[in-house]
Amino acid sequence: MKKILLTLSLAILGCTFPAQLIQGTPTAALPPTQLPTPTQTPHPTAEPGTEQNPLILALGVSPRPSDEMITAGDLIAAFIESRTGYRIVTVAPASETALVEALNRGNAHIASLSPFAYLLARENRSVTAVMASVREGQAFYGAQFIANRESGLISFYDAVRNENTTALAAEALKQLENKKPCWSDDTSPSGYVVPLGLLNQARAQTGNGAFLEGQPNVVRAVYAADICDFGATFIDARESPILEADYADVMERVIVLWRVPKIIPYENISLSNVLPVEMRRIIQRAFIDLMLTPDGKAAIQTVYGMDTLQIAEDAMYDDFALYVRASGLSLSDLIK
Repeated sequence: MKKILLTLSLAILGCTFPAQLIQGTPTAALPPTQLPTPTQTPHPTAEPGTEQNPLILALGVSPRPSDEMITAGDLIAAFIESRTGYRIVTVAPASETALVEALNRGNAHIASLSPFAYLLARENRSVTAVMASVREGQAFYGAQFIANRESGLISFYDAVRNENTTALAAEALKQLENKKPCWSDDTSPSGYVVPLGLLNQARAQTGNGAFLEGQPNVVRAVYAADICDFGATFIDARESPILEADYADVMERVIVLWRVPKIIPYENISLSNVLPVEMRRIIQRAFIDLMLTPDGKAAIQTVYGMDTLQIAEDAMYDDFALYVRASGLSLSDLIK
């Protein structure tokens, strides 16, 4: 394949598909190659996917992509070319902000986006996900509010039945009004953004929170009961291996007040809406076929950090978007 690398200074699908899990068997790492230099500039009036106007595939966000990522990106591009007949070139986005801007302008066509970046791109109708990352058999994960057993706060979660005892978040979370929270970090979906959205929906105004840079640190703080009144983490951060040695009784001492359903998605692969619908379907099919090959699966893991994919539907992001909107936080501030 003739290699072309374009500089990303330069945005994806309005149809839905049934969910389908795509897996493969990884192989050894691909050999490194040198970063190719630009050799042409796309001609925007030419038919997309042609030599004159190739489709632009963005690698994983990295200011300095590794040789392994570049090589794996070339493999992905070559495979899609072989299955579709479309000309594909790769770019190396330095930031997700730049990538979203490129997708918005139609200067990128195939990319992996974080949940926040996808919502931002979706707002301007430039993208829709076609493939969703799956971890441990799940396309979504949940969050939980935790507190020290001696805090006096009431648990609305039944650990035996593994379910909330009330379906109303407001009933469970109103008790957190004026309490001090411990958050993971200011861009964590499960350790800050989604829980904040739920608190706002419940009209539970809390005190100023402490950001502790890591969800195990939130568990430690709640365990010690000397930094905050409650915390928020993914399910179940209390079981983190790094807590086992020093916090053997953590599951007893740190209780779950209420659990957020599994509505937080992982990263996805999206396609630009400037491409015709049939063209997007053909590319999606190529990704499905790619994940069924050992080398393809290994390349996707190298470039995007995804081990398993399933076909995505745009509606998968609706509940997540609702809570993010309720948080009052700017999507632009949640990506880098």
